[in-house]
Amino acid sequence: MSRPYDLGSEAETVGGAEAQVIPLHGPGREKPAAQPGGRREEAARVDAPVVAFPGAEREETPEPLSDAARSALGFIRDRLTGDYTVDEFGFDAELTDAVFLPPLRALYKKWFRVDTHGVENLPLEGGALLVSNHSGTIPLDSLMTAVAVHDETGGRHLRGLGADLVFQVPLVGSFARKSGQTLACNADAERLLRGGELVGVWPEGFKGVGKPFSSRYKLQRFGRGGFVSAALRAGVPIIPVSVIGAEEIYPKLGDIKVLARMLGLPYFPVTPFFPMFGLLGAIPLPTKWSIEFGTPIATDSYGPEAVEDPMLVFQLTDQVRESIQQTLYQRLSQRKSVFRG
Repeated sequence: MSRPYDLGSEAETVGGAEAQVIPLHGPGREKPAAQPGGRREEAARVDAPVVAFPGAEREETPEPLSDAARSALGFIRDRLTGDYTVDEFGFDAELTDAVFLPPLRALYKKWFRVDTHGVENLPLEGGALLVSNHSGTIPLDSLMTAVAVHDETGGRHLRGLGADLVFQVPLVGSFARKSGQTLACNADAERLLRGGELVGVWPEGFKGVGKPFSSRYKLQRFGRGGFVSAALRAGVPIIPVSVIGAEEIYPKLGDIKVLARMLGLPYFPVTPFFPMFGLLGAIPLPTKWSIEFGTPIATDSYGPEAVEDPMLVFQLTDQVRESIQQTLYQRLSQRKSVFRG
């Protein structure tokens, strides 16, 4: 019979064999040898079996980035490092394509459902002056025309000529510059045209964009024909542009002149939904649009000295205006509905 278990004993019989018992404290308790790093070696080591899990031997290969993701990362990297360029007018083509155009294109395709006509009249290279009617209370027609030009020419940008007020409004002026707009003056227009750019001008100005709903699609005066002089000096064609659908997005019924003067605006519009419904009233109606690019009017045969002939400048100005007005009437006669085209 084995002896009773004694904590003080140095040996114990286990299953008929004598086993050595190492006391917890006191003599006979040796410290294990120290290993580098302060870890102590185990008294006994048991080799554990290696358990293999299905798929554990395979390395996970990350999915390759899509072209869109790679392009987005490259764009962000360039913005953070400052590795991007703008032209002498402040135009940032990369920013325009990546940030400004996508939301405008969604509005163009899904909300206004724009149809284009006469896109073969847009040159794929070289300068040209695009002259358009202007309407809508808020000038969305110029933005939609820029989308049409970009998408129908394979990526050319429309360099719009804007009024002084556009560049005086905080943030708006900066965005306008970066998206390719510049001040409406002959000097800038000529430099852009000579540089082979497509330049957009809206000669009616605020008189056109802010006219009452009762005067829709009736062109206002085109000014003194400064745009014709710029085209003559640069020797580039003039392309009449007619936009249908913009007149009805914010039907202007009145004007609060006191508020307009206080805010420094040319007008403060009253529409069926604004300002009564606040910001909700600022949502444009989803009218059906069409943009037609007319037959180019050549100017290179006249020569730069033709700008000194006021009668010729007046005739060309009137020819462009009449071309736009007749196209508007023609398109309106074919339109079945404001919202269906």
